[in-house]
Amino acid sequence: MSIKDFMEMNKRKAQAEARKKTAKGVAIGVAAGVAAGVTAGVLLAPKPGKETREDIADGAKKAVETVKETVKSAIEAEKKAIETVKEKVKPEVAVDEKDTGIVEETKKAVTTAKAKVKKTVDSAEKATK
Repeated sequence: MSIKDFMEMNKRKAQAEARKKTAKGVAIGVAAGVAAGVTAGVLLAPKPGKETREDIADGAKKAVETVKETVKSAIEAEKKAIETVKEKVKPEVAVDEKDTGIVEETKKAVTTAKAKVKKTVDSAEKATK
């Protein structure tokens, strides 16, 4: 592997990490925005307690769905990015043990992120029931 290939691989790794960080920030921002909107709407709406509780439950369900959709799209984008990197790296660079290690680490990170998101979404769904 030449220095140029090594630098290109590091650049791609940094870009993948930046995409992960951005996706995480978007998911957190969406969740926070939805929560703030629901809270403001509930607190400012002059309704009886029963209607307010129903609105809170509906808002929480909508927030969970929004977060689910955002996370799913972020995961899909990351999967596509990984596949693109795999396709570009394989023909250009002979894959050795270090290269496959990076791919495997990325796969593990995506799997771990999926599990954490599912756990969080499941918890949020249980809380709204």
